[in-house]
Amino acid sequence: MNRVAVALVGATASGKSSLAHTIASANDLAIVAVDAMTVYRGLDIGTAKPTAAQQREVPYYLLDLVEPDEEFTVARFQREARAASAAIWSEGRRAIYAGGTGLYQRAVIDDYQIPGRYPDVRRSLEARWAAGEALHEELAMRDPLAASRMEPTNERRVIRALEVTIGSGRPFSSFGPGLAQYGRIRIVQVGLRVPMDELDRRIEARFRQWMDEGLLDEVRGLAARPGGLGRTARQAVGYRELLAHVEGGVELEQCVRDAITHSRRLARRQRSWFERDPRVEWFESPDEAGERLERVLNGPDGFVRE
Repeated sequence: MNRVAVALVGATASGKSSLAHTIASANDLAIVAVDAMTVYRGLDIGTAKPTAAQQREVPYYLLDLVEPDEEFTVARFQREARAASAAIWSEGRRAIYAGGTGLYQRAVIDDYQIPGRYPDVRRSLEARWAAGEALHEELAMRDPLAASRMEPTNERRVIRALEVTIGSGRPFSSFGPGLAQYGRIRIVQVGLRVPMDELDRRIEARFRQWMDEGLLDEVRGLAARPGGLGRTARQAVGYRELLAHVEGGVELEQCVRDAITHSRRLARRQRSWFERDPRVEWFESPDEAGERLERVLNGPDGFVRE
């Protein structure tokens, strides 16, 4: 079986989704959406989810997996992505992984070893952190290597490392070299880079277009559904800000401006994440990025090496 795949990465509004669709349509590919928010049903407009027409033109995977009040983890995404890839290859198709959620991308591209979750342990640690306990010192005793990789004030990372160390009974650092280490090239990754001033302009224009298309009504409907939005889904940029209007009465235009600002910050974080990976090949021209993908897909470089 020819296990052929490529990856297309980039910041929000960089044009990667449009390019991925074009390449997939022209080459009989399936698209695996690598996005933390398009997995939620009902989060459509503000996640730039492909339209029904686009999904009829090209097979898309990993969209609409869960209800918006459910929690969704990177471990589950990894399992779903593996299953999707196997299904695509079993049909004789090739795959393009396209998206801007860097951690999910690493989970797929590098087959990253993801530790389990231990909610009871985590709740206890969060209470201890709130009480002022020196949890980084405890981590340094239990797992010195993990402690050396993070700042003592980084609550999220310290608690996660201790959660895994205590819950699994093995050091957090034993689960792999960490995200700061990059492995061999398993598939070719192409990055689409847009100058930041142009990206900022696109982000504002796109968000205001979404408002014209009914994003506010979409958010109202999600907030009114039984269960509403869960902790993760309500953090989606754009939805979080409009919820402040729908649920908190914040002036709408202020919420729109906040959403645009936060989307721009997200774009910078996404670009910084992907630029740290030395294996990504960057292009400013969508045509050149597309040509590189075409060469890989029609040559030997696209094979997934196990």
